[in-house]
This record gives sequence, structure tokens and C-alpha cells, in this order.
Amino acid sequence: MFDRALGLARSIAIYHAIPFRQPRLRHLYRNFVHRGDVVFDVGAHAGNHVRALRALGCRVIAVEPQPDFVGVLRLLFGRSADVTIVETAVGDRVGRATLSISERTPTVTSLSSDWREARAGDADFARVRWNRSTEVEVTTLDALIERFGLPSFVKLDVEGSEPAALAGLNRPVPALAFEYLPRALERVGACIERLRQLDNYAYNWSPGESHRFAAKEWMDGAALLDALRGQTRSGDVYASVRRP
Repeated sequence: MFDRALGLARSIAIYHAIPFRQPRLRHLYRNFVHRGDVVFDVGAHAGNHVRALRALGCRVIAVEPQPDFVGVLRLLFGRSADVTIVETAVGDRVGRATLSISERTPTVTSLSSDWREARAGDADFARVRWNRSTEVEVTTLDALIERFGLPSFVKLDVEGSEPAALAGLNRPVPALAFEYLPRALERVGACIERLRQLDNYAYNWSPGESHRFAAKEWMDGAALLDALRGQTRSGDVYASVRRP
């Protein structure tokens, strides 16, 4: 119980109490969204991205499988007409799956067993323990689009399940973001390949929690992977459909 309370409090403090994070997020997201747009925040967690996107006038579909953080989202946004909270995970098919929860570090809660096993040799995860599991509903991006409409932007933060989530998407979306880890770039490669099958995307990235583009120019997938091989910090990849 102590670890659970500590993890919950830590996430709320990290994502809502650090100064200047919200202005940086809003500045970044203005590259992708406009007032009135539908956006998906998949892995909404404590809701800091929901908060930024809502402030920009978007209709936010906040998707989160962890019951504790669904409670946080309902507390923060349950009365907002601009936010819809969906208690589910996202994968390559509709059904149910086992969610492995790290109570002390709930940001790394994951559906992906092979991703968790691979982190055993990752120094950044040396103190992480997945000490609880629960069965959760799983939906797909296609099913969310059928329900809520095509989003202008999708944020994926699903701890190793990004390729599976994109496997459940069969039409292009204008822009999206997904997490990268320096020692798990094969998953970035899988995401790039899936997006290549859907449309012609250009890429940039943002290291750490800087919420700023690292490259001056957008690039193709191969150039992105080359750039990320030199990174030592995790961060986020941004993909946007190239237009003639």
C-alpha cells in the first residue's frame, strides 16, 4: 500500500508540479493541433498532456488502463465537456490482457512481457519491480477512431507496446508521438515500418522531458534511427505526414 501511494503521489508531483512544463508542452503541441481538433492521449497517466491539449481547445480522448490513474483523471477532468476518459489499454486487437504494474514507479506499467524482460539488463530500470498485475480491457486505435472520429494527433506512451498499438491502426493519422528508449530502438524501427505502410511520414524527436524538437529539419525514418543511436536519454519521437 505504501509503494502504491508513493507511486501515485510521485507521478502527480512530477507531471503537474514542475514549473514551466505546461507552457513547453503547449508550445510543442501547437505544431500539430488547432482549437476544436479531436486528439487521443493513449497512456494518459496523470493527465499532464490532457491538460495541455485541453488548454489549446482540443477535444481530448484520454485513454488509460491503470485504475488508480483513471481515478486521478476523473478527479481532474471528470466534469470537463472537452475530455472523455476511456478506461482501457490499446493494442493490436480488441480483447483482454494482463497489465503488469510497478506500484512504486507506475510510469513503466506495461502490457508487453518481452519489453519488461528486456529491461532486466537496462541500468535505467535497475530498481524497477513489476509487483502487481491486473486484467484490463484492450481496444485498438481503429476502434477508437470508429467511436470518436479521426484524430489530428495521437500521443502514445504505452511502455513497449507502441508497435502493437500501431498494428491496430489501419489508416493514417496526420501526426503522432511515441516514446523511445536508447536501448530499445528496435521498437522505434517497428513503429517507423508500420507508419511507412500507412503514409509518408517525416520525423523529429525530443530528448528527455524537454518538449523541444532536437533537430532543425524533419527527416526520414532511417535518419531518425541514426540520430537516436547517439542518444543516452529516453524521449519522444514525433511523426507528421509529409504533404507535397
